[in-house]
Amino acid sequence: MHCRDALQCIFLRDVFKSNIVFQSKKQTMKNNIIAKIVLGGLLVSGIHGFAQKTTLEVNIDKTVTKIKPTMFGLFFEDINFAADGGLYAEMVKNRSFEFDKPLMGWDQPNTKRSSLNKQSGVATPIKELKNKTNTNFCRILINDPQGYAIINEGFRGMGVKKEAKYNLSLKAANHDGAIKKIIIQFIDKDKNVIGETNIVPTSDEWKNYSAQFAATQTEAKAKLKITFEGTGTIDLDMISVFPEDTWKNRKNGLRKDIVQLLYDMKPGFLRFPGGCIVEGRTLADRYQWKNSVGNVEDRRTMMNRWNVEFPSKQTPDYFQSFGLGFYEYFQLSEDIGATPLPILSCGMACQYNTGELAPIAELDPYVQDALDLIEFANGGVDTPWGKVRSDMGHPKPFNLKLIGVGNEQWGPDYIERYKVFEKAIKSKYPNITIVSGSGPSPDGEFFDYGMQELKKLNAELVDEHYYKNPQWFRENATRYDNYDRKGPKVFAGEYAAQSGSSGPNPRNKNNWECAFSEAAFMTGLERNAEVVNLCSYAPLMAHEEAWQWAPDMLWFNNLQVIGTANYYVQKLFSANKGTDLLAITNDGKALTGQNNLYASAVKDMNTKEVIVKLVNTAATTQEVTIDLKGSKLASKGTVITLTSPDLQDENTFAEPTKISPKESEYKLKGEKATMSLPAYSVNVLKLKME
Repeated sequence: MHCRDALQCIFLRDVFKSNIVFQSKKQTMKNNIIAKIVLGGLLVSGIHGFAQKTTLEVNIDKTVTKIKPTMFGLFFEDINFAADGGLYAEMVKNRSFEFDKPLMGWDQPNTKRSSLNKQSGVATPIKELKNKTNTNFCRILINDPQGYAIINEGFRGMGVKKEAKYNLSLKAANHDGAIKKIIIQFIDKDKNVIGETNIVPTSDEWKNYSAQFAATQTEAKAKLKITFEGTGTIDLDMISVFPEDTWKNRKNGLRKDIVQLLYDMKPGFLRFPGGCIVEGRTLADRYQWKNSVGNVEDRRTMMNRWNVEFPSKQTPDYFQSFGLGFYEYFQLSEDIGATPLPILSCGMACQYNTGELAPIAELDPYVQDALDLIEFANGGVDTPWGKVRSDMGHPKPFNLKLIGVGNEQWGPDYIERYKVFEKAIKSKYPNITIVSGSGPSPDGEFFDYGMQELKKLNAELVDEHYYKNPQWFRENATRYDNYDRKGPKVFAGEYAAQSGSSGPNPRNKNNWECAFSEAAFMTGLERNAEVVNLCSYAPLMAHEEAWQWAPDMLWFNNLQVIGTANYYVQKLFSANKGTDLLAITNDGKALTGQNNLYASAVKDMNTKEVIVKLVNTAATTQEVTIDLKGSKLASKGTVITLTSPDLQDENTFAEPTKISPKESEYKLKGEKATMSLPAYSVNVLKLKME
């Protein structure tokens, strides 16, 4: 709300939201109506009056600046089960028995701890120290095949679809040929079999086996049940199930439905793997990219730092298998047409946790990781790390251009380490652009210090983060209007309007007020494309039943993924970013909240289109006239509108497209485009240049 002071805002909002009860229902209704009228007027006009017709001017022929292809992108972090249990389509949790509790995720319903289990059997984790990365396997003794079963619960269940095919693989060593058959079944929540296959283990040495089977019904909470024919001992490892229908039909690949939503955004970049996941709570558990490449079964499982981050949202079964590793991230970037942006540890653990530092004298391994990563991405097949990439199936370089040093570190310790990385990277790879960081907040002592020091160092691209309330986003549409055009460029790396407090707050929603407030802010990012070169919402995604942080751009469960209102805002901007920035003005000034309206304009020289983005944050419809000067335009165009009547509306699994874009034809008469902007709306006008 745009009120004269905070107390007035709080009072009016409380009247509106709380439905203060007076002496009668009639009086209550009367007060509600009055509150809505007053609040609506405030949103429309900032108290001084109701909305007026607004005239805007756009000179199509005058380019302000070129817009970077990377302008709007994606920030992936392995939080909220985004990798294992999410984007990575593996359905078996703890497939290699490598969690801290090796049988976590596995249940033996007929096995008792204080019994010899003569009528069933027992699974025992075995540690094999000679294998440094895949240290555990499971030894199963079957005493009675009619009574023994071991069941994997999946990631809050397994989502299976009727008639869909699933690929099973496992490793087995069948001692003395005792076990004649391994039976693998999907079971539903009532323990009914809804899909089945089997494997005949033929060797007493480790051997890989695979099979395919189909589900006979759709089930969100399926489990994987394993039983046996024969009695005796068998060793099992890497028990894995993937849907056959993955993104690009890659074996053991990514969830197709999730990647499709990312692809549809036409993102300019993909930042990975985080976020705080990069830093680790300690340096020992930081993300080390070299442990995430090579054979999948040789990638060492480790606890995800979000496992224990929030006392109110403990997720003891949240681990990283690294099946989704740096090779897969680069491949995904390529698939969706995005520039890869990997972020690496700078030798500083998360400063919200231990803040552990690698001494400057011992920073070489961290720096070498950065240099080796550039070689992995761009090196020829005759280089050591280029050969690793090639052996994994990608002889051609990934064309890496950007690399991030640290996530959101702050203070003198970060600046000191950044200097070391910059010198080493630029000495060997002068064309690589380095992303630095200004800390976790968009203002305050840490931010001011970081920006001051990075400017002195002529830093190229500074990552800024913003987790603020919706009003902050509306009020900061002018944030970059006066930024130094000769200073570092900006990466608006993490932003999301917060309806409540950040973190594990269930009241923090992806509501419509948050989404259109972000759109208002994004018009400011686009208007300042000369300074802002990249921007991305964060976090990207979350499992409906296994999340640590809200809000998030995408929400998924085992069968569905939905785009939030925030997703559709991001998509509208990203898919319509254009190539050239145009000025759009009202009485010679940028539209940055006057009459609760925000605007930016671009042209796309590839599609020969003029694209105008208009955000109406008022509670009533507003009339806008756009005077389009310069190039002649076709009489027919397109209007895309994203709107919802209630500030608290949001998309849900029951109503996944409640707030989603509606497209209609637009007819232009002369050089002036008139538009009626619905209350609380984001609008995109697209007109062809003739």
